[in-house]
Amino acid sequence: MTAASLPDEALTGCTIVIAADRRAGDLAKALERRGAAVYRAPALSILHAADDEQLIERSRALIAEPPDVVVVTTGIGLRGWMDAAHERGLHEPLSTALQDARFIARGPKAHGAVQQAGFAARWVAASETSAEVAEHLIAGGVEGLRIAVQHHGAGADGLDSLLIEHGADVVPLTVYRWGPPPDPEVVRRSAQQAASGAVDAVLFTSAPGAAAWIRVAEDAGAIRAIRERAANGRLLLAAVGPITAAPFAEAALNVKTAVRGRLGSLVRCVVDHFAAGGTPFATTAAGELEVRSGGALLDGRFAPLSPSSASILGALFDARGRVLSREELGRTLPRGGESAHAVEMAIARLRDGLGGADAVRTVVKRGYRLTVPETA
Repeated sequence: MTAASLPDEALTGCTIVIAADRRAGDLAKALERRGAAVYRAPALSILHAADDEQLIERSRALIAEPPDVVVVTTGIGLRGWMDAAHERGLHEPLSTALQDARFIARGPKAHGAVQQAGFAARWVAASETSAEVAEHLIAGGVEGLRIAVQHHGAGADGLDSLLIEHGADVVPLTVYRWGPPPDPEVVRRSAQQAASGAVDAVLFTSAPGAAAWIRVAEDAGAIRAIRERAANGRLLLAAVGPITAAPFAEAALNVKTAVRGRLGSLVRCVVDHFAAGGTPFATTAAGELEVRSGGALLDGRFAPLSPSSASILGALFDARGRVLSREELGRTLPRGGESAHAVEMAIARLRDGLGGADAVRTVVKRGYRLTVPETA
């Protein structure tokens, strides 16, 4: 694909929304290094551990009656739990209470956090799933055992109920909880921009956040256009893992899922989409054309465009050679319903930005079309 010639700037011209709160800064920096314009629109906020009275109450219960087993599902979760205990003056008694417990880690990051906290993991799940943790524990027998299970904000993934069914006394510890979005209007605007073509990708790192963003898109009347743009490749919806991707399947939305469930893998998923043929392109009289919210790639050369010109080009690109009238094109401009003169000016700026008139043809008394072969 044309963007493959720009491996270090594969996301040039792309506007990407991060619809997440946790580690959004790290994700934004990685995308910006590859040329993207990034803004955050977290669909939910996180109530952190130190502010969660239920977590503190259950930590005190574990101090009073220590657990036999501690299940750690995420590294960040265990670190957050220990930090919260420290802030409340519970770190020393909690560490003492957990010292003789058998630690079970759901993957290498959880294992590393266990070691950093001064404990030793007896077993680590190779598949990094709660299902494997449950299978391991139940196979060894859990009846009568007191098991503390540290969860992430998305919930228990069925682990608690399985252990309880087999006779365990389970103490669930949710290290952060979900709250309302910091700025609902920003979330709503991100959904509208995803529908209109003003953004190229929306990224998600949790299932609750994905479900909340989809509900906002539905309420905003944007879900149909988002579904169409995601289906034809003009909008990338990307999830950090299969659990995060589940709400998209339920909403019949195309989504790409990171291979390894890591932020680095999510970045790679986005770069591959834009640099390795994941986006549609058209062969025009001016060359091979790919449209992005901030401009166009024409034979591998990025041409920045104004929002008006980018909107015009996006509409012509989607029409695939069909003639669009000035009235139709006017409705695609950022303010909508623009005059014929505004359309003509946007077309002129578009041609200047693309380096000539070859990509867009004027059809006398009818409008404009992209210069793709008639059979397109």
